[in-house]
Amino acid sequence: MALEIRQQLKLSQQLVMTPQLQQAIKLLQLSRMELMDVVREELEENPVLEEGQESPEDKTTTEEEITADIPDGQNQEDVKEVEGERDGMADIDWKTYLESYSLGGSTADSYEDDEDRPSYENLLTKKPSLSDHLLWQLNLSHLESHERVIASEIIGNIDDDGYLQVSVEELVAQVGYDSEHVEQVLAAVQHFDPPGVASRNLQECLLKQLEQLEMSGDIAATILRENLDELENRRYQAIARSLQVSLDEVFAAAKFISSLDPRPGSQYGQEDVHYITPDIFVYKVSDEYIVVLNDEGLPNLRINSFYRNALSGSAQVDEKAGEYIQEKLRGALWLIKSIHQRQRTIYRVTKSIVKFQRDFFDRGVAHLKPLVLRDVAEDIEMHESTVSRVTTNKYVQTPQGLFELKYFFNSGINTTEGDSVASESVKSKIKEIISAENTRKPYSDQKIVEILHGQGIDIARRTVTKYREMLGVGSSTQRKRLF
Repeated sequence: MALEIRQQLKLSQQLVMTPQLQQAIKLLQLSRMELMDVVREELEENPVLEEGQESPEDKTTTEEEITADIPDGQNQEDVKEVEGERDGMADIDWKTYLESYSLGGSTADSYEDDEDRPSYENLLTKKPSLSDHLLWQLNLSHLESHERVIASEIIGNIDDDGYLQVSVEELVAQVGYDSEHVEQVLAAVQHFDPPGVASRNLQECLLKQLEQLEMSGDIAATILRENLDELENRRYQAIARSLQVSLDEVFAAAKFISSLDPRPGSQYGQEDVHYITPDIFVYKVSDEYIVVLNDEGLPNLRINSFYRNALSGSAQVDEKAGEYIQEKLRGALWLIKSIHQRQRTIYRVTKSIVKFQRDFFDRGVAHLKPLVLRDVAEDIEMHESTVSRVTTNKYVQTPQGLFELKYFFNSGINTTEGDSVASESVKSKIKEIISAENTRKPYSDQKIVEILHGQGIDIARRTVTKYREMLGVGSSTQRKRLF
């Protein structure tokens, strides 16, 4: 069969992702804070956009009137400069004004006395990190210059929990000194505050803390050195037989070990708590739930009247200026339209969620129903991907508390009566069962399965294990408390 080149016409349909469509999709999945940042950035870059209340004059002008073609024959020279009244300028005492005005805000000379001066603590910009704290101690130490180089490398390889993330061999390769010098400097850094810092594992971390407490010869240190596995699995009787001590002594040592800090670096560099502002509110009025969008903090965007008049023909502009204004105007109109569409979509999705999860809003998490994106998408006649984007990083304030919109979408677990219950409800029941158990004899996963079966929930043991781990709850052995 001979190969040849031919021209062939083909008709096909495809979705083209225009920049405007990409922007609309991006705005749809942004969180509230991210959206506010995008709007502020657009206000700075686009001169056609401005923030403020809409006037009746703005509402009567349609988009077709704004984007009308610019009449020919107009040029920039025909636009008159607006001149203000200058008669009152000479009446201002400029010398006194400039002397009393500070471009840099409050300065050291602007405070009348020391009582009005803010404290230095209020001028700090950030909390000291673990690395900053260790480097400060290094500067106060008596280490030699080459030892400081090694110590700086060690500090740079300590994670946020306070553990050294590289081996001695890797440090030797990085700093170029022998292992003996590196071990000596590492021992010096391990005596810095907080106790246990720069340890390579949990065992070394706890032993260093006991060493600084001068308890290296205590039974607690012996347990950490020789019976760490038994201690983790709470096999206290095996520890007592191995060390030939009483069970009460083992209990006392284990209780003291539990008071030590397994993460010595966690107290430094913690970020401030970020409070979540809900995107939407759900209020209960009589027997109905009212959905209200949270527009607080979002700028009210509108088209600048000067550029609106420039395109409508009341002002004369040249061709290039007109094209520039039209381009910026199209971007501004699309941004306003995309934000309004985003708000409408969030409102419709929340209304649909309230309809499907009415029992949750009335009686709490235990009555949460199974729900998937397809249910809401079919209800509001939108695509599942749109619902997925809308529910990402969006929060709703309800009578039951603050929840992410994705919280209401979860799989179902079959019940013995043939119905189904939401997986979040099952997690809540597992958490309640564990919180009410006897800590000396905690429930096994199989026992939790039997308890849930008695409540009408048919669930496998491996599913209980999965949900328990998702809740951050340990196994029955890890939850057991003998003292």
